[in-house]
Amino acid sequence: MSDRSPRNRAPQRRPDRVRRVAYQVIRQVTAEGGYANLALNKALREQRLGGRDAAFCTELVHGTLRWQGTYDAFLARSVSRPLADLDPELLDLLRLGTHQLLRMRVDSYAAVSEMVTLTRAEIGQKRSGLVNAVLRKISQRSLNQWIDTVAPSIDEDRVGHLAIAKAHPRWVIEAFDNALSDGLEELLDADNEPPRVTLVARPGLADVDELIEAGASKARWSPYAAVLQGGGDPGRIQAVATGRAGVQDEGSQLVATALANAPIDGDDKQWLDLCAGPGGKSALLAAIVHQREGRLTAIEPLKHRAELVRSNLRAVPGDHKVLVGDGTKPTWPAASYDRVLADVPCSGLGALRRRPEARWRRTPEDVVELRPLQEDLLDSAITSVRPGGVVAYVTCSPHPDETRAVVDAVLKGRSDAVLEDARAFFPGVPDLGDGPDVQLWPHVHGTDAMYLALIRRS
Repeated sequence: MSDRSPRNRAPQRRPDRVRRVAYQVIRQVTAEGGYANLALNKALREQRLGGRDAAFCTELVHGTLRWQGTYDAFLARSVSRPLADLDPELLDLLRLGTHQLLRMRVDSYAAVSEMVTLTRAEIGQKRSGLVNAVLRKISQRSLNQWIDTVAPSIDEDRVGHLAIAKAHPRWVIEAFDNALSDGLEELLDADNEPPRVTLVARPGLADVDELIEAGASKARWSPYAAVLQGGGDPGRIQAVATGRAGVQDEGSQLVATALANAPIDGDDKQWLDLCAGPGGKSALLAAIVHQREGRLTAIEPLKHRAELVRSNLRAVPGDHKVLVGDGTKPTWPAASYDRVLADVPCSGLGALRRRPEARWRRTPEDVVELRPLQEDLLDSAITSVRPGGVVAYVTCSPHPDETRAVVDAVLKGRSDAVLEDARAFFPGVPDLGDGPDVQLWPHVHGTDAMYLALIRRS
């Protein structure tokens, strides 16, 4: 009998389970437009990956997506044809292998071997030879050596160099540079560090001490914040599981708290969240206004996101309302509310730490296209607040065209609103700039790059 008989063939090695899960999550993000955090969390639950396997899978997914543009520059030098001519499945496998070789403590031989096996299982034997050859080329240089080979020198083209070395699109770096007086490289580095899991103790329902007893530690700025040490599943904490606490970046807590603490004369019972989904800020504001015997109304145009708001509010007592509607077309009388939050849709460039795919998915055109909606929502918010009341214009973006430019454009067309100094409502938080608005930064404050402008209706 021939040695090539099926009976004598060595069995095909099975791909590593964790790498296979990571690859399939990456495909959901790149091919189907999925969100990395949601797709990964679902996969970890369904595959029952925990502990070191979950941590390894998370780094494979987030790291590959975060450094995608940089890896593509390296791969373009290692593949004999344009990357656009490669099948998307093959390109994602090469990116996943490159991340293991250049930014993880994975033995080069093991990384290449495992990716060849995974390629064979996912897209066939024919492609495994190319993956083997390309990844061996990648393994011949370190990350810094590849950067030196591919990137322009920092003296000739600073932004072009940083785009490769720090894994950000050029247009994003230019926007950040326009918004910063210094610290650009520190910001880019902070964007490439996984964020801490920050919790919020919703006032009247839970407190920070309870979260600390459950294994968290007190955060730096927000009176409601605690940091979950060592990552882990926040859902294991009873206060989070029951909705008395939640997961919320400290910057988001700070801007909501600033709105709640700005002084107003007279009634303080009716608050409005004009674009509420998914509801983290709504829940914090609802808990605060309930303590003042008031009520929050939350508006969200998308039905499924309105359900997320209701879920976030499930433990908050009081007669709060969640309505499906368009915040730019109010169905309520003008001057109906004492405080209004306009946390407008934006590019999300302030949350690149936790949304690794966003930097490659967003384009400059997105900023341009969102601008009219942002202005309409802020104008509607000012119309909705009563004289003497306050509006918080909030974005999770430091892009100048989504922050102060929007505020200036709207206020230019109104004689009944004035911009107030918001810095006084961030007690203990340093480096808030010249005011009157506030821009938080990952590299300075350890938060998402949240922006806040406080506006008072006259």
